[in-house]
Amino acid sequence: MRYTADNLLVHPAADPRDPDLVQRITPRSAGWDYIHFEVRRLAKDRTWSFAVTDFELAFVDLCGRFSIESNRGRWTAVGGRRDVFQGGAHALYLPRQTEFTVTAEESGEFAVAWVPTDRDHAPFLIRPDRVSRSIRGGDNVSRQINDLLPPGSPVHRLVLVEVYTPGGNWSSYPPHKHDRHIEGPDGALLEADLEEVYFYQLQPEGGFACQWVYTDERSPLHQAGQPIDALVRPGHNCAVLIPEGYHPVVSMPGYTTYYLNVLAGSAQSLANQDDPRFSWVKQTYRDTDKRLPLY
Repeated sequence: MRYTADNLLVHPAADPRDPDLVQRITPRSAGWDYIHFEVRRLAKDRTWSFAVTDFELAFVDLCGRFSIESNRGRWTAVGGRRDVFQGGAHALYLPRQTEFTVTAEESGEFAVAWVPTDRDHAPFLIRPDRVSRSIRGGDNVSRQINDLLPPGSPVHRLVLVEVYTPGGNWSSYPPHKHDRHIEGPDGALLEADLEEVYFYQLQPEGGFACQWVYTDERSPLHQAGQPIDALVRPGHNCAVLIPEGYHPVVSMPGYTTYYLNVLAGSAQSLANQDDPRFSWVKQTYRDTDKRLPLY
């Protein structure tokens, strides 16, 4: 699959047969191996049922409140934030061979991501007060990071991160990539080969972000004669595919950019390497943006 700005940017879904669907990405539509991703909305008391076979799955509330009934357990009062800018997420992990039904206790939206696995892990719910938060970068590269399923979580492949970038700021900067699995002489992982989804929401909703996805001579697609060099403009409820390459983001002035990162691949890791042309910027930061943390 040759990647361009047209197919890396995924617009919100519009399926009259499935009006609750907001966003959908499949391995077939993305041209990759692992990540399935959906965002759905449910009115109060409506339900959505799903069965995972040889997949592990994560549920993330975006707004509203939900209960989840499954053959692995029952969880209530999952969620509760008015929107993604008013508080942290709940993240529910469900292992393979799970059947479940989501019921909206309050009207809202949620994301689900699932990837293939041959391993068994116990289900668990992470509440916002147990999520590690940090401010990364500095100056106009400051952003807030919420690690929902960070490396080291008791899962097989999934990594989930929420990122908040104030208007005018950059994130995923300096540009970094994770498209080759590289281990050092001591066995330490230097870079993982990961697929990644960026799912965007904007405050106010009418704004947009800009994201540049590009490869260099070290990336497998580049070496195969299919380099990526795409500048995309995601708006509210859009998604961007990162199959390979560097992928910096800038947030439109006057608008706060949120994105949910879903990653999976050769390791449950965020090991990456910067574009060496731009790493020097890290040494210039003097302060962090006073608009952060958002909450």
